[in-house]
Amino acid sequence: MSQQDTEQQATISRVTTGMRVVDSTGADVGTVDLVQRGDPNAVTVQGTPNADPGSSLDELIESTAVEEPDVPADLAARLLHSGYLKVSTELVPTGAVYVLADRIAAVADGELRLTVPAADLPSEE
Repeated sequence: MSQQDTEQQATISRVTTGMRVVDSTGADVGTVDLVQRGDPNAVTVQGTPNADPGSSLDELIESTAVEEPDVPADLAARLLHSGYLKVSTELVPTGAVYVLADRIAAVADGELRLTVPAADLPSEE
């Protein structure tokens, strides 16, 4: 882990659900819904090419269940690798945006400040 990765993990470990999120302009984004620490060994989530067609219904339901993060695969890989927050917000139609760990400027007084404006955050699909 690089020094930067270590610092990001230290920062994200201070984040708790329900914390208020403010973007770089000072605008209220929403509240933290989910905190996921980074996994440098995370692999991209792909469909299983060798899935047994005789799989049980339970396995089928499990494989089609919505996984977090609910974003395109390339972004999901980055989020899982670096760590991310899911933030409930009224700013997007889907009701949630994702924040990469490296977009967190500071965590203080029960509030999380971002390094980017809310418009730059990827929304849930």
